[in-house]
Amino acid sequence: MLQAIVRNTDEIEEGAGVKVQRLMPVAGLHHFDPFVLMDHFSITPGNGFPDHPHRGFEAITYLFSGSIRHKDNLGNDATVTAGGAQCFTAGRGIIHSEMPASDEVSSGIQLWINLPMRLKKLSPSYQQVESGNLPELAFDHGRLRILVDGNAAIELNTPARILELVLESGGSYQDLIENDFRGFVYLSEGATELNGLQVSQGQAAFFDSGSQELEFFSPKGCRCLLVFGQPHGEPIQQRGSFVD
Repeated sequence: MLQAIVRNTDEIEEGAGVKVQRLMPVAGLHHFDPFVLMDHFSITPGNGFPDHPHRGFEAITYLFSGSIRHKDNLGNDATVTAGGAQCFTAGRGIIHSEMPASDEVSSGIQLWINLPMRLKKLSPSYQQVESGNLPELAFDHGRLRILVDGNAAIELNTPARILELVLESGGSYQDLIENDFRGFVYLSEGATELNGLQVSQGQAAFFDSGSQELEFFSPKGCRCLLVFGQPHGEPIQQRGSFVD
């Protein structure tokens, strides 16, 4: 079993007045191939992300609370609510906005996944999964919600496995990560013991490539994301909202 590295997030401001807890890119961690950005955001009414361009990657937005309206230059105009997710493939270029669709605080995760060089000029596209339509597995003292995993609701151009794990007090869970995948476990709420490490809210444990058995135990309960994918092994040049 390989030892993980635990990192904290940095609080920054993005868009129009949006506070995010950023895991990457930050000083000391610009990316973790194939992942190039991970934000835990909180959007108050009146703030958000007005029209802006993207290129060269795919992005998943998964909501914990509130609602977000996505509009883009492809003609998509859709609202995702708590427990739902949306994903766009920027490819050769897309312009979109993400703004709150209600008077409550909207919080969630945005994750950027790099596209391999051969797909950088791919036509842009958009996917959405309504709240309640993400596959879910319940077990004693917990549940697992599947965002990306082979034929799951969201399809990416990079082999990946992205799950949300919720453990109640005293809950435990085990999972096996494929040998050629690498990634991290991010704690959005609570705390857990993960492979003997203490990981708390706002922290992530990173695992490099190599078969990984993940063992969770949460004395008081937690909510976390398991984010693993197959690295492309190609140079990553990230310039703001573009990944070339």
